[in-house]
Amino acid sequence: MLDILVYEEQQQVAVGEAGPCLEYLLQHKILETLCTLGKAEFPPGMRQQVFQFFSKVLAQVQHPLLHYLSVHRPVQKLLRLGGTAPGSVTEKEEVQLTTVLCSKIQQDPELLAYILEGKKIVGRKKACGEPTALPKDTASHRDKDCSHDGAPARPQLDGEPCGAQALNSHMPAETEQLDGGTAESNLITSLLGLCQSKSRVALKAQENLLLLVSVASPAAATYLVQSSPCCPAIVQHLCQLYRSMPVFLDPADIAALEGISWRLPSAPSDEASFPGKEALAAFLGWFDYCDHLITEAHTVVADALAKAVAEKFFVETLQPQLLHVSEQSILTSTALLTAMLRQLRSPALLREAAAFLLGTDRQPEAPRDNPHALYAHLIGHCDHLSDEISIATLRLFEELLQKPHEGIIRSLVLRNLEGRPYVAWGSPEPESYEDTLDLEEDPYFTDSFLDSGFQPRAKPRLAPATSYDGKTAVTEIVNSFLCLVPEEAKTSAFLEETGYDTYVHDAYGLFQECSSRVASWGWPLTPTPLDPHEPERPFFEGHFLRVLFDRMSRILDQPYSLNLQVTSVLSRLALFPHPHIHEYLLDPYISLAPGCRSLFSVLVRVIGDLMQRIQRVPQFPGKLLLVRKQLTGQAPGEQLDHQTLLQGVVVLEEFCKELAAIAFVKFPPHDPRQNLSPAPEGQV
Repeated sequence: MLDILVYEEQQQVAVGEAGPCLEYLLQHKILETLCTLGKAEFPPGMRQQVFQFFSKVLAQVQHPLLHYLSVHRPVQKLLRLGGTAPGSVTEKEEVQLTTVLCSKIQQDPELLAYILEGKKIVGRKKACGEPTALPKDTASHRDKDCSHDGAPARPQLDGEPCGAQALNSHMPAETEQLDGGTAESNLITSLLGLCQSKSRVALKAQENLLLLVSVASPAAATYLVQSSPCCPAIVQHLCQLYRSMPVFLDPADIAALEGISWRLPSAPSDEASFPGKEALAAFLGWFDYCDHLITEAHTVVADALAKAVAEKFFVETLQPQLLHVSEQSILTSTALLTAMLRQLRSPALLREAAAFLLGTDRQPEAPRDNPHALYAHLIGHCDHLSDEISIATLRLFEELLQKPHEGIIRSLVLRNLEGRPYVAWGSPEPESYEDTLDLEEDPYFTDSFLDSGFQPRAKPRLAPATSYDGKTAVTEIVNSFLCLVPEEAKTSAFLEETGYDTYVHDAYGLFQECSSRVASWGWPLTPTPLDPHEPERPFFEGHFLRVLFDRMSRILDQPYSLNLQVTSVLSRLALFPHPHIHEYLLDPYISLAPGCRSLFSVLVRVIGDLMQRIQRVPQFPGKLLLVRKQLTGQAPGEQLDHQTLLQGVVVLEEFCKELAAIAFVKFPPHDPRQNLSPAPEGQV
């Protein structure tokens, strides 16, 4: 039959005209008969042959066939015959048929209505008076007529009162549910079933579904969203995979599997196995696929799918785990969310994720306001009694800060720095170090702090804050950070290690990457001038910076791994090229408003505390050097007295060098492309 149909079409002179053999196939419903034989599996193996025949006819016959009722109806029935469980004997033939159908829909989006049209839609069209199935005595003639004029009756995607959109507005709510839509949307459900196969069929089915959702027609995309269970079914599978994982997973195991791709969802076999590894890989692979679908899909489908992921997965499935009282649930869900953010690329899903985590409020924060519920819990988790939860949550925020979405940095930091309320009102522009670092007037510093022996090591003259045209200002800023840690608390010079030069090299690469990511956000090049007529408002650094500064102030009392994560997040923040972030985090010379603190003032207070503690630790320099050797693997890891304090001092020294390097590569703040040459260790 196939050879005859192809040969007949090749001999046809008139383009688009059906020959007698094709008319016979359509009028006598040969495809319906074949579908019945395939359903009965008579003779045995007939179903596979029928699938293959349908695929070849639709692919090789150039005449448009899927518009005909006697073609698209048996195609729908045949798709329902596919195996409902992965591993069906006909899954290769099924995916071959779906490949042809999706390819045809990609070429002619109007075909989407024919393939997804089901019994319930047909019934609704009858109620609207729209002709659907043809009477027996006229069906053959109607098909024949349609084959000649090339305009068979077709369900329209839009423009008719009983079309997809009108039907959707009048249909009962329950018909839109997934279980009620399987009969009318068998192509989608067939594809989703094939996506769960354990063979290469799954990859081909995912590619076909990707082809389907990327249709160029807005009407077809709307039809796909409103009249099919496409988005709910995709998200439902994501939720099922999430629930199939163990309740507790080690964050280190999750990190080891980060980067799973939907094209290769299985982890390499040479990696260490752990309970739940296969389920975790399947979940991360499907999430990556959802992200890829949203990236490639038509805008209408992408927005609908992103909202479905946010509502059904983020809010209904993941949020209860993040808000759980169980530390294991919090730890696992936070680590999983971090892994998902790391591989998230689609702007639509990133927008939904940011709103889910941080809310949509962009007004300046107040110390005692009630922020977005989940955001408030996450901020609290950064200062949790469990150090593991604090580290995991700080990693989550660090990952958020690396995403290309301005709303994230604005919500966390920038909204509180607008108008520069952290700068003292009525103060002249600083001209010297003495004018900008008056510790005796800072409410965060006490007399005992100054009596401890800490004094600023260098009091260089500062160029005016508004002139970013020379190297003087950056020299003094860098030296302020490099000289912050007293000499008796420095140990890196005694070991052959990479020092400030390496930090400059690393910071330059990270700053270039950050600058390219925010280039399209239209940030100003210089700080907003202070308006003397604007009413003064109290400054609050925001809940996020407050918890970071609080953690930083306790660096001498916290575990080493937690200190590393806190300083890592602050470094990420300092890299942003916004002038207000640069001024607030990296300029030691700003005149702070009363009661305000900056990153530099927090560090100064920590140094003052350190100077007092040094006097109470016998043989402090030797012990500090030994701890540094232990941290770098040059000495056995024996337990020492004051080990937490000593490890905190090492982190503090390295963090000050890192901040100095970031300040150096960002100068001038609006031109990161200048030629930079690193300075010697300890001075610029």
